[in-house]
Amino acid sequence: MKKVSLVLVSMLTLSTVFAQSMEKTVEVGGAAMYPSKNIVQNAVNSADHTTLVAAVKAAGLVETLQTAGPFTVFAPTNAAFNKLPEGTVASLVMPENKATLTKILTYHVVAGRLDAKAIAQLIKEGKGSAMLKTVSGGALKASMKGKKLIITDEKGGKSEVTISDVYQSNGVIHVVDTVLLPS
Repeated sequence: MKKVSLVLVSMLTLSTVFAQSMEKTVEVGGAAMYPSKNIVQNAVNSADHTTLVAAVKAAGLVETLQTAGPFTVFAPTNAAFNKLPEGTVASLVMPENKATLTKILTYHVVAGRLDAKAIAQLIKEGKGSAMLKTVSGGALKASMKGKKLIITDEKGGKSEVTISDVYQSNGVIHVVDTVLLPS
C-alpha cells in the first residue's frame, strides 16, 4: 500500500510540475511568476521583492493577499524601498508603526484585476489620466509617458511600471520603481 501511495504522490507532483511548465509565466526577480499561484505565493520567490514581502508580513497582510481578491498590486522593488530616506523601512516594520505600514502597503493595492490594457483604456477615457481608488481609500493617478505607464501618488511622487501584467490567480501585479506614498 505504501508503494501505491508513493506512486500516486509522485504522479500528482509530476502532473503539477507539468501543468506549471505549460503556464505562460513572467520572470520577476529571477523567478517565474505562475498565473495559477496567488500574489503571496509568487512574491516570496522574487529576489527583487524581499523588502516588500517582509513589509507585508510585518503588516499582517499575508492572509488578505492570499484571498480570492481580485487585486491589482503596484509592487515596489527592493531598489524602490532603498530610495526612501535611510532608516525608513526599519522604522516602518516596527510593531508600533504597523498602522502606518499597513496604510502605505494598501495604498499600492486597487480592488479588481486591472491589467495594462484595462488601465490604458481608463487613461484614454479620462483624456490622458485615470484615477484609481486604492484599498487604503486613497487615490493613484495613472498616465502614460510615451509608452511607459506612470503611477503618481497623492504627494506628486511618480513611479514607473517596469514590468506589467504579472498575472496571479487572485489578480495582477505591476512592478514599480518607486514606493508610492499616501498624503
